[in-house]
Amino acid sequence: MVQHAKTWSQAFRNGLVSGTVASVVSTISLAIFGKAELDESAAPVNGPSQWVWGRHAPYENRFSFRYTVVGYAIHHAASVFWATWYEKLRPSPSPTDSGTIAIAPAVITTAAAYVVDFYVIPKRLTPGFEHRLSKRSLLMVYGTFALGLAAAALVDRYCKAPNGGSRNRPPSLDGSGHNGITD
Repeated sequence: MVQHAKTWSQAFRNGLVSGTVASVVSTISLAIFGKAELDESAAPVNGPSQWVWGRHAPYENRFSFRYTVVGYAIHHAASVFWATWYEKLRPSPSPTDSGTIAIAPAVITTAAAYVVDFYVIPKRLTPGFEHRLSKRSLLMVYGTFALGLAAAALVDRYCKAPNGGSRNRPPSLDGSGHNGITD
Protein backbone atom coordinates (compact mmCIF):
# COMPACT_ATOMS: atom_id res chain seq x y z
CA MET A 1 0.00 0.00 0.00
CA VAL A 2 1.40 3.39 -1.01
CA GLN A 3 1.15 6.26 1.44
CA HIS A 4 0.92 10.01 0.75
CA ALA A 5 3.64 11.83 -1.19
CA LYS A 6 6.58 13.26 0.71
CA THR A 7 7.08 16.99 1.10
CA TRP A 8 10.20 18.53 -0.43
CA SER A 9 11.59 18.92 3.08
CA GLN A 10 11.11 15.20 3.78
CA ALA A 11 12.53 14.32 0.37
CA PHE A 12 15.62 16.44 1.06
CA ARG A 13 16.17 14.89 4.51
CA ASN A 14 15.82 11.40 3.06
CA GLY A 15 17.96 12.49 0.11
CA LEU A 16 20.80 13.39 2.44
CA VAL A 17 20.97 9.73 3.45
CA SER A 18 20.33 8.06 0.09
CA GLY A 19 22.50 10.64 -1.69
CA THR A 20 25.38 10.03 0.69
CA VAL A 21 25.14 6.27 0.17
CA ALA A 22 24.93 6.72 -3.62
CA SER A 23 27.85 9.15 -3.57
CA VAL A 24 30.07 6.86 -1.52
CA VAL A 25 29.36 3.66 -3.49
CA SER A 26 29.68 5.37 -6.87
CA THR A 27 32.95 7.02 -5.76
CA ILE A 28 34.25 3.61 -4.73
CA SER A 29 33.30 2.40 -8.24
CA LEU A 30 35.08 5.37 -9.78
CA ALA A 31 38.21 4.59 -7.77
CA ILE A 32 38.12 0.87 -8.62
CA PHE A 33 37.68 1.51 -12.34
CA GLY A 34 40.26 4.31 -12.22
CA LYS A 35 42.77 1.89 -10.74
CA ALA A 36 41.85 -0.86 -13.22
CA GLU A 37 41.87 1.30 -16.35
CA LEU A 38 44.33 4.09 -15.50
CA ASP A 39 46.35 2.67 -12.61
CA GLU A 40 45.24 5.78 -10.68
CA SER A 41 42.30 5.57 -8.27
CA ALA A 42 41.92 9.32 -7.89
CA ALA A 43 41.92 10.15 -11.61
CA PRO A 44 38.17 9.76 -12.28
CA VAL A 45 37.24 11.27 -8.89
CA ASN A 46 39.15 14.40 -9.94
CA GLY A 47 36.82 14.84 -12.94
CA PRO A 48 34.02 16.88 -11.37
CA SER A 49 36.54 19.44 -10.12
CA GLN A 50 36.49 20.79 -13.69
CA TRP A 51 33.50 22.81 -12.48
CA VAL A 52 35.97 24.86 -10.44
CA TRP A 53 39.41 24.34 -12.01
CA GLY A 54 38.59 24.02 -15.71
CA ARG A 55 38.77 21.39 -18.41
CA HIS A 56 42.25 20.15 -17.50
CA ALA A 57 41.06 18.87 -14.08
CA PRO A 58 39.79 15.46 -15.29
CA TYR A 59 43.29 14.72 -16.57
CA GLU A 60 44.93 15.12 -13.18
CA ASN A 61 45.88 11.66 -12.01
CA ARG A 62 47.04 11.86 -8.42
CA PHE A 63 45.12 12.45 -5.22
CA SER A 64 45.11 16.11 -4.14
CA PHE A 65 42.95 18.42 -2.10
CA ARG A 66 42.57 20.73 -5.07
CA TYR A 67 41.24 18.11 -7.48
CA THR A 68 40.16 14.99 -5.60
CA VAL A 69 38.51 16.53 -2.54
CA VAL A 70 36.83 19.25 -4.60
CA GLY A 71 35.80 16.63 -7.20
CA TYR A 72 34.30 14.44 -4.49
CA ALA A 73 32.50 17.39 -2.87
CA ILE A 74 30.91 18.31 -6.20
CA HIS A 75 29.99 14.68 -6.88
CA HIS A 76 28.50 14.39 -3.40
CA ALA A 77 26.43 17.56 -3.78
CA ALA A 78 25.14 16.36 -7.17
CA SER A 79 24.33 12.98 -5.61
CA VAL A 80 22.24 14.61 -2.88
CA PHE A 81 20.50 16.74 -5.53
CA TRP A 82 19.52 13.65 -7.54
CA ALA A 83 18.67 11.72 -4.38
CA THR A 84 16.21 14.44 -3.38
CA TRP A 85 14.41 13.94 -6.69
CA TYR A 86 14.57 10.19 -6.16
CA GLU A 87 13.03 10.51 -2.70
CA LYS A 88 10.29 12.78 -4.05
CA LEU A 89 9.55 10.29 -6.83
CA ARG A 90 9.71 7.17 -4.62
CA PRO A 91 6.44 6.37 -2.87
CA SER A 92 6.54 5.54 0.82
CA PRO A 93 6.15 1.78 0.83
CA SER A 94 4.47 -0.48 3.30
CA PRO A 95 6.58 -3.30 4.76
CA THR A 96 4.92 -5.81 2.45
CA ASP A 97 5.69 -3.97 -0.82
CA SER A 98 8.34 -5.49 -3.07
CA GLY A 99 11.81 -3.99 -3.43
CA THR A 100 10.80 -2.77 -6.88
CA ILE A 101 9.13 0.21 -5.22
CA ALA A 102 12.61 1.44 -4.25
CA ILE A 103 14.62 0.18 -7.21
CA ALA A 104 12.46 1.38 -10.14
CA PRO A 105 12.55 5.08 -9.09
CA ALA A 106 16.31 4.76 -8.52
CA VAL A 107 16.82 3.50 -12.07
CA ILE A 108 14.57 6.25 -13.47
CA THR A 109 16.37 8.95 -11.47
CA THR A 110 19.79 7.63 -12.49
CA ALA A 111 18.75 7.55 -16.15
CA ALA A 112 17.58 11.17 -15.84
CA ALA A 113 20.90 12.11 -14.22
CA TYR A 114 22.77 10.45 -17.09
CA VAL A 115 20.75 12.30 -19.74
CA VAL A 116 21.21 15.64 -17.96
CA ASP A 117 24.91 14.96 -17.32
CA PHE A 118 25.74 14.19 -20.94
CA TYR A 119 23.05 15.72 -23.15
CA VAL A 120 21.60 18.78 -21.41
CA ILE A 121 24.18 20.73 -19.43
CA PRO A 122 27.25 22.49 -20.85
CA LYS A 123 30.39 20.33 -21.31
CA ARG A 124 32.18 22.05 -18.42
CA LEU A 125 29.46 20.90 -16.02
CA THR A 126 29.58 17.24 -17.01
CA PRO A 127 30.94 14.86 -14.37
CA GLY A 128 34.37 14.87 -16.02
CA PHE A 129 35.08 11.21 -15.33
CA GLU A 130 33.68 10.32 -18.74
CA HIS A 131 36.97 11.67 -20.16
CA ARG A 132 38.91 8.97 -18.32
CA LEU A 133 36.77 5.84 -18.11
CA SER A 134 35.38 3.43 -20.69
CA LYS A 135 31.68 3.39 -21.48
CA ARG A 136 31.42 0.01 -19.74
CA SER A 137 32.89 1.48 -16.57
CA LEU A 138 30.57 4.49 -16.78
CA LEU A 139 27.62 2.11 -17.01
CA MET A 140 28.87 0.33 -13.88
CA VAL A 141 29.37 3.62 -12.02
CA TYR A 142 25.85 4.78 -12.85
CA GLY A 143 24.56 1.32 -11.90
CA THR A 144 26.20 1.50 -8.49
CA PHE A 145 24.78 5.00 -8.10
CA ALA A 146 21.26 3.62 -8.70
CA LEU A 147 21.83 0.80 -6.20
CA GLY A 148 23.15 3.34 -3.70
CA LEU A 149 20.01 5.44 -4.08
CA ALA A 150 17.81 2.42 -3.41
CA ALA A 151 19.98 0.94 -0.64
CA ALA A 152 18.70 3.07 2.25
CA ALA A 153 15.07 2.44 1.30
CA LEU A 154 15.71 -1.30 0.95
CA VAL A 155 17.42 -1.48 4.35
CA ASP A 156 14.57 0.49 5.91
CA ARG A 157 12.05 -1.82 4.23
CA TYR A 158 13.90 -4.85 5.57
CA CYS A 159 13.93 -3.41 9.10
CA LYS A 160 10.18 -2.77 8.95
CA ALA A 161 9.33 -6.19 7.52
CA PRO A 162 7.01 -8.22 9.70
CA ASN A 163 9.24 -10.49 11.76
CA GLY A 164 7.67 -10.67 15.13
CA GLY A 165 6.83 -6.99 15.43
CA SER A 166 10.32 -5.75 16.23
CA ARG A 167 12.48 -3.63 13.97
CA ASN A 168 15.61 -4.81 15.73
CA ARG A 169 15.08 -8.54 15.60
CA PRO A 170 16.99 -10.53 13.03
CA PRO A 171 14.94 -12.84 10.82
CA SER A 172 14.55 -16.43 11.91
CA LEU A 173 17.00 -18.87 10.43
CA ASP A 174 14.71 -21.88 10.56
CA GLY A 175 11.67 -20.29 8.89
CA SER A 176 9.53 -20.71 11.99
CA GLY A 177 9.02 -16.98 12.51
CA HIS A 178 10.66 -17.25 15.93
CA ASN A 179 14.21 -16.02 16.07
CA GLY A 180 15.07 -17.20 19.57
CA ILE A 181 15.08 -13.71 21.09
CA THR A 182 12.76 -13.24 24.03
CA ASP A 183 11.39 -9.96 25.30
